[in-house]
Amino acid sequence: MEQSFLDYAMSVIVARALPAARDGLKPVHRRILWAMHEAGLRPDRNHKKCATVVGDVLGKYHPHGDQSVYDALVRMGQDFSLRHPLIDPHGNFGSPSDPPAAYRYTESRLTSLAMHMLADIDEDTVDFSANFDGSTEEPVVLPGRFPNLLVNGSQGIAVGMATNIPPHNLGEVIDATIYMLDNPEATPDDLMEFVKGPDFPTGAQIMGRAGILSAVRTGRGSIKIRARAEIEETAKGGERIVVSEIPYQTSVEQIEEKIAELANARVIEGVREIRNERSRGVTRLVIELKRDAPANVLLNNLYKHTPLQTSFAVNFVALVDGVPRTLNLAQALTHYVSHQVEVITRRSQYRLDKALRRAHIVEGFLKALDLIDEII
Repeated sequence: MEQSFLDYAMSVIVARALPAARDGLKPVHRRILWAMHEAGLRPDRNHKKCATVVGDVLGKYHPHGDQSVYDALVRMGQDFSLRHPLIDPHGNFGSPSDPPAAYRYTESRLTSLAMHMLADIDEDTVDFSANFDGSTEEPVVLPGRFPNLLVNGSQGIAVGMATNIPPHNLGEVIDATIYMLDNPEATPDDLMEFVKGPDFPTGAQIMGRAGILSAVRTGRGSIKIRARAEIEETAKGGERIVVSEIPYQTSVEQIEEKIAELANARVIEGVREIRNERSRGVTRLVIELKRDAPANVLLNNLYKHTPLQTSFAVNFVALVDGVPRTLNLAQALTHYVSHQVEVITRRSQYRLDKALRRAHIVEGFLKALDLIDEII
């Protein structure tokens, strides 16, 4: 039993729940992107049923449940989950509070950014390994031409460890990577000149810098996120609170429900009406106040008691050469840069070998041209 549990724990840690430091992907995400690449679901072609993609992934690469594959596929297409989605969705891919439609109804294709994750994969840039039954091969890691681990973050619960990496701004991370190339000894504090902190897809504000500093320097820290809310005067002389951005991984419906619950329980006094005016992806939650209610006091109480203010516990754990490691910002970028050096070296060698093979044939043709009559 002990041996079996250890085997299970290791497989969850290494082959399921934790992302690789090099491309920032877990095996299921890597297999989905590779299967879609193989099927030709490029950004310049039509969307294709998600059921087809899920079937391909299950049949060739990922012998687990269809729901787990579809959930991973959907998450890569949600603009409120990933800072830069890798899948272009078509149909109902869900919202922060609603599940997506079944895979027989939805369609997908790769985004142009996902094509950068797969760029030059056919030029011997990465190693391939046999799939579960040896019938085909799958990439061990993707070339990943941008630092996906930092840009889109990752979350996973393994056995005895977990990871929780926030998303960051693509431009900032690229600037930090370029600085890292010129200054390999750069410290996390040096890189903070470029990466100011996490950049959550749902917006909102980060309160204070202590949590960011701790996360960047040590790979662990707690970051407080607060919704963006404004107090407005109504036409009738009253006041209302309008929320336009909410913390990462919360939903307007959750917040609305919690406020109503607290108002009914008399924990919060002064709320007259709550309206969810969210439409076409634009967040807007309106909280109408009673005539004499102090708006600022009420807003602070809402931050205290509802998901209008949350904490994101950063735990930057990723696989380095198959071993889980807690990384700071500089270490994460160092592993990414060394991966890119290997990818570019292998690509150059592949192109050189191809050119040499071609040159050999061309030299033969040139020799043949000199004695063309004899050859004929």
